[in-house]
This record gives sequence, structure tokens and C-alpha cells, in this order.
Amino acid sequence: MTAKLGAKKGISFRPARTGEMPSIRALLRLYPEQLAQQNLPRVSSFLVATVGGRIVGCCALQIYSKRLAEVRSLAVHPDFQQRRIASQLVELCKQRARARGVKELFAVTSQTSFFGRAGFATFRREKMAMFFEVNSLPGKTYPEA
Repeated sequence: MTAKLGAKKGISFRPARTGEMPSIRALLRLYPEQLAQQNLPRVSSFLVATVGGRIVGCCALQIYSKRLAEVRSLAVHPDFQQRRIASQLVELCKQRARARGVKELFAVTSQTSFFGRAGFATFRREKMAMFFEVNSLPGKTYPEA
């Protein structure tokens, strides 16, 4: 799944390779307030954008079941933004999900307009995503299971 969609700009898209997690983590660390820094998907879940062999963008498709997968850990280096790299990475994740038989994708994001342009929508009226931060229970401790 190597794509030269941005070839005129020298941008290549491909699956991440073994040994590239340090570069992916360095890219994600540029956005500590926006992106999870822990519990990242395996390297095989990531797609990357490269320029001259340097990883300048990444996005992961984390598959939970045949029904559901998450587009996550989307980052583009600040020097390479506004070149549709993020849009292309999301499109490649959608193609990968389709090829693997996944029925539905979701993204947890503050960038709803970006994902809306990529074809994502908020839940249908009858559904609502709700979250609970487990570590927010004051003073409660539970025995290990």
C-alpha cells in the first residue's frame, strides 16, 4: 500500500515499518496536549507519510473487531502541514479498514470539522458517546482482579 499521491511534493505514504516507533513517538510528542502518549497501537497499525525518508506524518488504524475500528494518533509535523497529508493518511486508514472488512470507523477528536470533511459524522441522534475517567475516583482503591 505505498502511495505516491503527493509525489510532486516529494511526499510518499506507506505502512510503518519495524523499528520506526521511535520516529512515530517523536512526532506524537510534538502534540502532548492533543494526542495520547501512552498505550499506542503496534507499529503495524500505523501508516506514515515520508519526505526524503523522514517521517513527517502518521496515523493509526486500531481495529477492535470486524465491526469497529478507530482512526487515531494522527499527527503531521508543523513544517509539513497544509499539504493534505493528514487527509491522505485518514483516507488510507479508511481504505485499509474497508480491505479488512471493518464496518464502522470512529475518531475521538477535537477537530470535528476536519473529520467531517473526511466523511465522519457525529453519532446518529439515538447514540451518544460517553466517557468516564477511571482515575478520577477520589480516594477509592480497588483490589487487583
